[in-house]
Amino acid sequence: MSDPAWTVAGLGRALRAGSLTSVEIVRRLLDRADKQDPVLGVYRTRFDGSALAAAVAADAELAAGHDRGPLHGIPVGIKDLITTREGPTTAQSVVGHRWHSVRSDAAVVTWLREAGAVLLGKVATMEFGVGGPVGQSCFRSPRNPWHTGHWTGGSSSGTGSGVAAGFFPGGLGTDTAGSIRGPAAYCGITGLKPTFGLVPVSGCVELAPSYDTVGPMARTAEDCALLLDALTGRHHHAGLTGHLSGITVGVDSLGGRGKAAAPATLTALEAAVEVLREAGATVRRIDVPWYEELTTATVLGFVAEGFAEHRTGLRRHWRSYGPQTRLALATGALLSSGDYEQVHRVRQAGRNAMNGLFGEVDLVVTPTAAGPAPALADLPGHRTIDALYTPIWNATGNPALSLPMGFTDTGLPLGLQIVGRHHAEARVLDAGHAFQTRSDWHLRIPAPAMDDMPEPVPVWSDTTVADGPVPALVKAAGLPATMAEIQVLAARYPELATRLAALYRVPSRPA
Repeated sequence: MSDPAWTVAGLGRALRAGSLTSVEIVRRLLDRADKQDPVLGVYRTRFDGSALAAAVAADAELAAGHDRGPLHGIPVGIKDLITTREGPTTAQSVVGHRWHSVRSDAAVVTWLREAGAVLLGKVATMEFGVGGPVGQSCFRSPRNPWHTGHWTGGSSSGTGSGVAAGFFPGGLGTDTAGSIRGPAAYCGITGLKPTFGLVPVSGCVELAPSYDTVGPMARTAEDCALLLDALTGRHHHAGLTGHLSGITVGVDSLGGRGKAAAPATLTALEAAVEVLREAGATVRRIDVPWYEELTTATVLGFVAEGFAEHRTGLRRHWRSYGPQTRLALATGALLSSGDYEQVHRVRQAGRNAMNGLFGEVDLVVTPTAAGPAPALADLPGHRTIDALYTPIWNATGNPALSLPMGFTDTGLPLGLQIVGRHHAEARVLDAGHAFQTRSDWHLRIPAPAMDDMPEPVPVWSDTTVADGPVPALVKAAGLPATMAEIQVLAARYPELATRLAALYRVPSRPA
């Protein structure tokens, strides 16, 4: 097992067999980052000194017969939206938010330490989890290890890139609309968004509190199960059988949404379905209901909650926010309290519909994204949400796993999404484990990243502001936006209004 292909489970076996020590593992991983991180931009803050000290302590405990469990001595990376005692949580922003001064561990970090994990550092995100890779010049845009000219996905960018590049075998991300699963798909690793509320988010920078979820990212579903056990005190790993006998898998037909999926994605999906069938699953073709409505509910809900969270900061420090961040958050100012209430009515009705669906099937399978990671050069015009099949599950709160299911002809990963009933993480992870015991996509590793690409730059709309409510809404919110920025918001407003109108046509209960 070579360094970049190290897994949490494999390293645990090596530590207990005495073929590796935690100190050796940490040193080799830090050395790998020394060579490649100048290109990839994974780390925001490294904890070399405290990591080595923790590794020494972990080795001493094992030698004395004190084994904390599967994560004992295992290095991990922490997304820079999650607080740690070693240093500031920047949220990849220069805005002086309250998290900058926090020098204590989030609950999830405390539990990782208690399980024996070794924290290597804080890794890249997007500004406040929403801004996009084109942001402030003082923060680098993380790169995709499979091709540094392509995006990692966001916002758990550093964890996705870091696991794929072999900087650490596992880590933590957060997911509000696909921020674990998107980077997992684009970087060719495995990532789990648990059931909403299963993993506490205390000590994490909020974006949208009724959507935000913390979860594990690693090379395999087995590793995600080990990490999730530490975060919850449950025993998901013990439930991994690698067989799906008696399990009914519903494969989303994608409906009209399939038109957006790349041919390589559809081909890989069909091959993945056959692997699940070989594992013993009964396969049914289904139409996932309420797709557009729940996607809209996530998009509008998280910008509304994000604006509420940052309203004072935007008024006082507008120019300090990155351009993508402030405009994304300001979109929430265009929504009324009645609009937000309708979003939640739609979410509840959608949950009821999904509960009905999961009365017919045990798991739902879709692609994670319509295609591979977009090129950085294409990002200014890229519609991230439209490229993902993830946001609906944030609206409903169901657990969802992304894992690699193939590669394009150009060598970019493609992701498979497996979704289960609320609190059915064990079944979702077992399906991923069954798939990975019968495939090798997760074992592929990128070549060392040595090339570099220029930073992407934002492209502003030159749309002229038409008569409409946007200028007045921006003024009423107290936002010091420039005319060019108001033009951008005004250009977005017709689509926003169309989405809202569709939500208001939704019945309060599913048919």
